[in-house]
Amino acid sequence: MGLNQSVPKITAQDRAILDLKLQRDKLKQYQRKIQVILDQEYEIAKSYLAAGDRDRATIALRRRKYQQSLLLKTDGQLENLEQLVSTIEFSLVEISVLHGLKQGNEVLKEIHREMSVESVEKLMGETQEAREYQLEIGNLLANQLSVDDEEAVQEELRQLQVQSTRPELHAELPSVPAEQPVTTETQESPAKEARERVPVPG
Repeated sequence: MGLNQSVPKITAQDRAILDLKLQRDKLKQYQRKIQVILDQEYEIAKSYLAAGDRDRATIALRRRKYQQSLLLKTDGQLENLEQLVSTIEFSLVEISVLHGLKQGNEVLKEIHREMSVESVEKLMGETQEAREYQLEIGNLLANQLSVDDEEAVQEELRQLQVQSTRPELHAELPSVPAEQPVTTETQESPAKEARERVPVPG
């Protein structure tokens, strides 16, 4: 699965930016080195002055001044490099935006080609032709029917229209019972009642 991953393509612009950043890093290293030398020359000048050797202290301070001028030059070069890197990176972003705009314009042109006035008119014409063809078939079928058949068709059509516009009426009927009804006897039969009456001797 990982074998098919595409390796990002390194362009000439990428290489140019990388080279500029490497030069910038080298300049920063050089600046750090000069700063160390400046500190050393200052300490040397102090030690010579303490020892009473004014000439050597002056030479150390001159060397220090020269290193400071180099440091200022590297600051300017570093600033130029960083501006150049930023300009190139921003230009690449602008190119990417322009490329996106160009693709968007191509898509819009394609949509306009598909939705041209001619294609819409053609579609409308085809729709009209289909309607006319349907009407022609309807007329041919109507000519094949007798007057009675045509009247029956028209009557059926009217009934369909009435049914489609009138809401359907559903009669609410009671549901069928699921169990057998149980009857309760409210009055006892006369024979049973006669049997249960027993005369009491007086």
